[in-house]
Amino acid sequence: MNYEEDIAKYTIKSGDDPRTCNRVVIYRPQKNIVSQLELISLWEKKTGKTFNRIHVPEEEIVELSKTLPHPQNIRASIIHSLFIKGDMMGFELGEDDLEASRLYPDLQFKTIDQLLDIFLTNPPDLAKAAFE
Repeated sequence: MNYEEDIAKYTIKSGDDPRTCNRVVIYRPQKNIVSQLELISLWEKKTGKTFNRIHVPEEEIVELSKTLPHPQNIRASIIHSLFIKGDMMGFELGEDDLEASRLYPDLQFKTIDQLLDIFLTNPPDLAKAAFE
């Protein structure tokens, strides 16, 4: 079972659950909230390889998002939003929001650790893994 199948299980259950009617359901298992550095460290442990890390200050990324021509500036803006500001995970759930793994504790979800194991044993085709 893959990540998409995990999400589908939660989606199907929440679509037929009266508790979710007119409410936001977010798929954000607490165990899967990791920083980029934690993810890299976990991958290094699994592969036995060490990445060469280069620190890019936040100010430099902000400057790139302001000075690069469109559409190149979009990447810098997204990197800043996701990896520095944490906009995808750095917010609290609202009073009416529901987190799927808490709503359905009987369903098992893939942890980051398990997903990385899949990449080691059955990596995706390069075309599917590429950003461009």
